[in-house]
Amino acid sequence: MKKIILILSAVFLTATGFSQTTWTNDKMHSKLTFTVNHLGISDIFGLFKDFTVKATTTKPDFSDAVFELTADVASINTEVEMRDNHLKSADFFDVATYPKMTFKSTSIKNVGKDKYQLTGDLTLHGVTKSVTLDLWYRGTAANQSKKEVAGFQLTGKIDRSDFGIGGKFPAAAISNDVWIKADGEFGK
Repeated sequence: MKKIILILSAVFLTATGFSQTTWTNDKMHSKLTFTVNHLGISDIFGLFKDFTVKATTTKPDFSDAVFELTADVASINTEVEMRDNHLKSADFFDVATYPKMTFKSTSIKNVGKDKYQLTGDLTLHGVTKSVTLDLWYRGTAANQSKKEVAGFQLTGKIDRSDFGIGGKFPAAAISNDVWIKADGEFGK
């Protein structure tokens, strides 16, 4: 009888040790921003107001997490309506044809305490490219509702020309480099 209990306990511990947990970003405490350089002399900031991120993991340190993002490109906001409308046009994002931006991670590599390199497929403007970004797992805490939340910051750089965005505008006018910064709180 003891053997059966030990075997069942081992099976239970193994099964629960590999259970997946899904975390979703809290929209009130998450932001997806970008920066480009204009004319080589100033930085222009913007954000996407409507996006969802899901992280699925079996480990408490998120070292095996898979991240998936979907963003509504038409939710772009640079605080200048005329510029936002231009960015939505066929000159840049062409939101009528390509309304969504997606990212799905394909690997996560530990590069230090709570620091990871997150590689995945970014689909933007109808083009899918592999990109690698820096992910900082900032830990967990209890929110005001006493529920566990996890915090992350994602940073990195992509090249807009890789995605065919703004091809009429040379890098001297608008940098090809686009710096990404995303901060978020995630709940189960």
